[in-house]
Amino acid sequence: MVNDNNYGDSWDSWVEEALAKLHSSKLLRSLRPINLSPQPHKNSEDDYQVFDEMQPWDRSSVEISISEPTFHKWLLDIPSSGDEDICSNGVADNKEANGRFKKLLLFSGNDYLGLSSHPTIARAAANAAQKHGMGPRGSALICGYTNYHRLLESSLADLKKKEDCLLCPTGFAANMAVMVALGNIVSLLDAAEKPMKEDRIAIFSDALNHASIIDGIRLAERQHTVDVYVYRHCDMSHLSSLLSSCELKKKVVVTDSSMDGDFAPMNELVNLRERHGLMELLSVGNMVGEWQRSSIVIDKLTYALEL
Repeated sequence: MVNDNNYGDSWDSWVEEALAKLHSSKLLRSLRPINLSPQPHKNSEDDYQVFDEMQPWDRSSVEISISEPTFHKWLLDIPSSGDEDICSNGVADNKEANGRFKKLLLFSGNDYLGLSSHPTIARAAANAAQKHGMGPRGSALICGYTNYHRLLESSLADLKKKEDCLLCPTGFAANMAVMVALGNIVSLLDAAEKPMKEDRIAIFSDALNHASIIDGIRLAERQHTVDVYVYRHCDMSHLSSLLSSCELKKKVVVTDSSMDGDFAPMNELVNLRERHGLMELLSVGNMVGEWQRSSIVIDKLTYALEL
């Protein structure tokens, strides 16, 4: 018979010991709430339907503020609960804070086009919420996929001149999905429960690829449909050596140029693709123009893959 009280005491002590180790390693969750700038202008129903030049609201998408206590903890690498940003009325209020907030410019966001602050987008979102309510109501597979989602997918596919488009809730989910889809190609082509090694796909992944790519590759590995080779970050000599020694016919190179603040060497990657006969070259997060003719470009918002 197990004493539930003793077990509970043991569990609490284990948790406390684990938290103490996290604290000593500075791995505790640190919250740094940012305060968004208010919209500078409210447009009329028919204004601002185009996006052809900078407007006053564009700056509000990058102008933020953060409480001084949280900011200083951030500089000193001290864990912060984020409670410093909550004022007496329960919300962050710059006016009530009387200068306790530090103004900053945000350069690390994903709102590349500034659409989050565009009045036309804001009005459309508000109208949709008033008309249909809020929330997804469920996963896309069950009941969260609406005619509006399909319309957006079709419109984006037409815009990119692709056969179809699949919306993903986040860039993380999209990257994972495409990595797993690569592995599924083998499953679809080979009826065997566990494909032969020579039928697998060889995935060559940059050492500094984003966690979403790595997690997707790991899921594909569990299906025993891919073999994974990791090459040193942007090291084309190392990648070329791995490609030359790999005997698998189906080869895919996956690179992410945004994690370390540099750019993937696309010229050399395209040359390697032609030299080694790669099945595909996947470039995640790159601003690619002329490379579209020789690689699949993965957008962080949508995937429009021609199959």
